[in-house]
Amino acid sequence: MDADVRDAVEADAPELAAIADSPVDVMRNVVHDRTVRVAEQKQGGSDPNVDTDTESGDSSLLGFVSFDVSGRTVHITQLGGSVEACERLLGEPVRFAAREGMTVEFVVSESDDDVREAVENAGFTAEGPGPQFDGGPTVRYSLDPN
Repeated sequence: MDADVRDAVEADAPELAAIADSPVDVMRNVVHDRTVRVAEQKQGGSDPNVDTDTESGDSSLLGFVSFDVSGRTVHITQLGGSVEACERLLGEPVRFAAREGMTVEFVVSESDDDVREAVENAGFTAEGPGPQFDGGPTVRYSLDPN
């Protein structure tokens, strides 16, 4: 996958909302309240010396990951996009956890096959059932990158 990974900005909220099937205002708050990284596919050539312009329409988000820290654990709060983008984006919280000597945890809906595939491909281990989301079962995953 040929994509750039960068910090999300408020202008990304509409595309994040489309990926997450959430309201734009909710995703705008996620950008402000969590660490959010996005994978974007550039159309045509790009100059690495020019700042990213998310409003120019020359890029499209392939996926995103949001995460935060509680105690000695990095909690992935949302992950969405293509399987390949999700796999690449999972590297962001995993590298952070490795640098800080932390573990990573994530709860995934059982029905979200693409995200579950990406999480398992990234080396996470299923630890059993998690809490129900919207009445549906989830799987709790963890990874100790150290």
